[in-house]
Amino acid sequence: MNMTKRILTITLIMFGLLSLNACTYGRIGGSYSQVEAIKGQGGTYKVGAPYKIMGNWYYPKEDYNYSEVGVASWYGEDFHAKKTANGESYDMHALTAAHRTLPLPSIVKVTNLENGRSLVLRVNDRGPYAKNRIIDISKRGAQLLGFQTQGTAKVRVEIMAEESKQLKAALLGDKTAAISATNGNNVKKQVPTQPVKPLQLIGAEHANPKAIRAYPKGSWFVQAGAYSKESAAQNLSKQLDQFGETNIYYVTVSGQKFYRVRVGPFSHKKEAEVTLAKVKHFGVYNAKVVQD
Repeated sequence: MNMTKRILTITLIMFGLLSLNACTYGRIGGSYSQVEAIKGQGGTYKVGAPYKIMGNWYYPKEDYNYSEVGVASWYGEDFHAKKTANGESYDMHALTAAHRTLPLPSIVKVTNLENGRSLVLRVNDRGPYAKNRIIDISKRGAQLLGFQTQGTAKVRVEIMAEESKQLKAALLGDKTAAISATNGNNVKKQVPTQPVKPLQLIGAEHANPKAIRAYPKGSWFVQAGAYSKESAAQNLSKQLDQFGETNIYYVTVSGQKFYRVRVGPFSHKKEAEVTLAKVKHFGVYNAKVVQD
């Protein structure tokens, strides 16, 4: 392993240790951000009609149980900045992929079975059509999965069902689909009206202060992330302002302070779930709905 790869590996491990309740993929913070690479650049949701390439027929469909082992390849400069099958602009530096039949876009987990590396990718294009190849990955994706130099690798491709459903709902503006994809539970809870002071909100003693606001006990929030560094939380908060009021709260766990980024409050869980779908569509895949 050369020094550059060693530094990247150590950096990823450190971010994993510093993020509270974070999954392996879709983290924001520091110098390495898969979120910035994976979020979409326009485009629409589509499944598409059956089509024929080089004498073979392909039948696109929504298959949220999809899992397949085969050969992955990658594509780069020749397609950079050209339109993908769903109308996005292909970026060889982003974490995207092409698949023959999955809905566009979908979220998949690709595991390189030759070295054990895994990566979450956004499927936004069609292909590949060479024999035995089941997915075509962006140049950056191939680099991170460790097969850019050799050109191909044996991989397992698995659709991330909930994330893909939420992405579909966000693109189509389907609130019902967003709610059912996120939770599948439409039970309403009575929200008491008495206001209470929130968890310790980042206030005047910090840069970029926000006023402390009381909210009704039992309110709902979209918690987008928790970080040990306030600067990372501030960065995420600014990016999520487009989805509603964002605030940063801090909690202490085993003597260590963590900064929670939340969008809200919302009076009803359904409102929070719709916003959750939008936040995940933006690329924050470990976001979740919480009640406080």
